Amino acid sequence: MKHLLLTIVLVLFAFAKANSQILINELDVDTPSFDTTEFIELRTPTPFQSLDGYILVLFNGSSSNTTGKGRSYYVEDLDGLVTDFNGLIVLGNTDVIPAVDRVMGTGDRTGVFQNGADGVAIYLGEPEDFPEFTFARNDQTLIDALVYGTNDADATELLNLLGEATQYNEGAANNTNSLQLKSDGTYETKLPTPHSLNDTTEPSYIGLDFFITATGDLNEGDFFSLTFSLTKPAPEDFNLNFTLSNTTFDTNDFTGTTSIFIPAGGTSQQLDFNLINDAIDEGDEFIKVSLSNNLPVGYKRLKDNIRYVVIDDDFRVSNFGTPLNPTFGMVASTQPEGYYKSLNGLASPQLEQAITALIAKTGTVRQHTYADIVTILKDADASPLNSNKVWLLYSETELRDVEYQGETSRTPNWNREHVFPRNRGGFFDIKADEIADGINVWVETSVDSLRHGNSDAHHLRATNSGVNSSRGDKNYAATTTSTQYSGPDGSMGSWHGDVARSAFYMQLRYNGISVVNGDPLPRIGQLGNLATLLDWHRQDPPDDFEMNRNNVIYPWQFNRNPFIDNPELVELIFGNQVGQQFTLSTRSEAINQINVYPNPSKDVLHLNNIQEQTDVRVYDTLGRETLNTSIDGNTAINHNLSAGIYLLVLSNKTGRVTKKIIVN
Repeated sequence: MKHLLLTIVLVLFAFAKANSQILINELDVDTPSFDTTEFIELRTPTPFQSLDGYILVLFNGSSSNTTGKGRSYYVEDLDGLVTDFNGLIVLGNTDVIPAVDRVMGTGDRTGVFQNGADGVAIYLGEPEDFPEFTFARNDQTLIDALVYGTNDADATELLNLLGEATQYNEGAANNTNSLQLKSDGTYETKLPTPHSLNDTTEPSYIGLDFFITATGDLNEGDFFSLTFSLTKPAPEDFNLNFTLSNTTFDTNDFTGTTSIFIPAGGTSQQLDFNLINDAIDEGDEFIKVSLSNNLPVGYKRLKDNIRYVVIDDDFRVSNFGTPLNPTFGMVASTQPEGYYKSLNGLASPQLEQAITALIAKTGTVRQHTYADIVTILKDADASPLNSNKVWLLYSETELRDVEYQGETSRTPNWNREHVFPRNRGGFFDIKADEIADGINVWVETSVDSLRHGNSDAHHLRATNSGVNSSRGDKNYAATTTSTQYSGPDGSMGSWHGDVARSAFYMQLRYNGISVVNGDPLPRIGQLGNLATLLDWHRQDPPDDFEMNRNNVIYPWQFNRNPFIDNPELVELIFGNQVGQQFTLSTRSEAINQINVYPNPSKDVLHLNNIQEQTDVRVYDTLGRETLNTSIDGNTAINHNLSAGIYLLVLSNKTGRVTKKIIVN
């Protein structure tokens, strides 16, 4: 249908931009702080005009020879849009006031517009006419164009490609202006006026707003009210239906009417609601107030799709500890029988090759999208204290899992941290990564699929967004500097071993990246410091939280982090036992039931539930053996160890288990 329309129009009309059917009426591509209110406003000569058959294309005017010099970076299909009573329609971010008619991009709060020097254009056509990095063109399909900057030099190539003579300046970075079309066809900078004609002195609409009575998060069983208000008295009775439903939150979770009625001459109405307290653990949820974009003619939504957290009091508490208060041996590995048998009896470098063949096996290992990682982390990093929260790496605290940065504007919030930074690993997104398509949809991967490190859950963790930003792409080190990271102030280091084993996993999972000594500059392939990460691994052995992560990730990716299941592999590959053979042992419930107490201890360590002869070895944080004995029953061992952290390795014919002990 679009091709037929294009053919007819090209035969009947030679479009001149001076007589365009659609004009770029206003553009705001740079706003203070996080660019959450960017928008573009289009105008048609008549109201209620369909935009079917048109596309909006954004162009990069930078000097880049691969992505800039007039190449496209975003396309928006305008099908389904109809201009309003003023002939206007607004597209942009979710924080624009009044609310946009369509959100551009993935719905994240930050927008898709680059600051400049860049351009926007309206074409007659289809999105596939402008694949990413397609050069702008000035042909019969070009309807209107605007080249803009934020105190940038002119994008000469882009201006020439679009046939434009002027690049309009919105202002310096973080400006509060927009570019607005004047009657003579040029643009001027003014305060933004989305949804209003550019020459008006007051809004060209009646605004509908709402607020909630609650001052904090809602809880199941709470009562709350929503008050809806108009910016001007209603000229006639105002009626509008809305919804509160949002994914798992639906009409079974509350009572109250979702229909607004404000009589003629009135300006507000209050509606009351009750949240039903059930006994189902649905997790914390968002109520979403959705007005939909079908208000009566002359009205605009000042905001829409606003979400409020509802706390579920039916959360679960795990039987294992947090990384700050770890437990050991309570969570068993769910590795398939014989998973590591190919490693038995091998030493470096054959040992590394065998691990890589196992954890990067093409046809077995699965790769999911970067959006899926959010779902995985809500489970893998679930706080042992509350299943509806995530445990934050580095910060060593918990946060509600609904407070994910891409799903809320509240602070604090959390996001996805790459233990091996993206730019150091050469990881990047593709369009498909924006879609969370679940555990049953995946792509094949291999040891050479370096891009897939972007969404490998074994090195992605939930972190406080601000802390994530502070870490950046720094190397790990004992002391924080401009290029090295040791964690936020006050960190107890409960995450040290976790990041070490994640980094070691990444070196063997993908060709082309490694953990090295020193403080290497940010470049693809290198992360430091190996010596620090070895120390961290020794001081912070795998605990139940980390084993649970390994178990959660396996059904998604069909691979495991072998350094969690078999921490002794670290010394055999990176540490002080390189060249020694790996002897595979299988864990059993019997050996996991051995009790070691007190922990912390001083001079004496008690071992109970010994069912057969068991070897007992203790190693310090440098990997040195400090105790070696054998016992065949419940025993008290006088160890006389210096104060510090040690690894206790228990082994017998049924298996082996490693426990962390502390000596005061």
